[in-house]
Amino acid sequence: MTEVVDGEFTTFVNERGPALLRVAYALTGNQHGAEDLLQNALAKAYVRWPRIRGDAEPYVRKILYHDQVSGWRRRSRRAEVPVEVLPEPSPDRDSGQETELRMLLRDALRALPPRQRAVLILRYLEDLSVDQTATLLGCRPGTVASQTAKALAKLRHLVPDSVDRPDRPGVTR
Repeated sequence: MTEVVDGEFTTFVNERGPALLRVAYALTGNQHGAEDLLQNALAKAYVRWPRIRGDAEPYVRKILYHDQVSGWRRRSRRAEVPVEVLPEPSPDRDSGQETELRMLLRDALRALPPRQRAVLILRYLEDLSVDQTATLLGCRPGTVASQTAKALAKLRHLVPDSVDRPDRPGVTR
């Protein structure tokens, strides 16, 4: 039985791991944090694999969101330590303007409170409905709608020249 479980779990990780890592990256904002978050979520899922194997991806995604929000709460109590020299940015394949916009939006997303950031990721990156997002986060649909509106307003304030501009491909109101 253990070999079957191990095989199914390995197949799941190989097939869905990259998509789950993208979600984890969107939540954490960095590669190492994303890998750690996903690894912890997969470890929790493995323990429950016999019960969740038919519906594992939503279970793992829920673990990702809940663990990240819990992590935000823990980290918000610790002081940040400034560094004297910032690390060099990694080389990017996009044009300078697209890279600058992506960095502005990434920084703006990091400035959002945990629930607002999670709501935006679920609604727009994961393309979930309001009801699906509410179910996943354990709140009411009205909370999802209000958190989405507040988050988008804050993004518009933080990046006023870039968000919702009609001339930006892929950005819609």
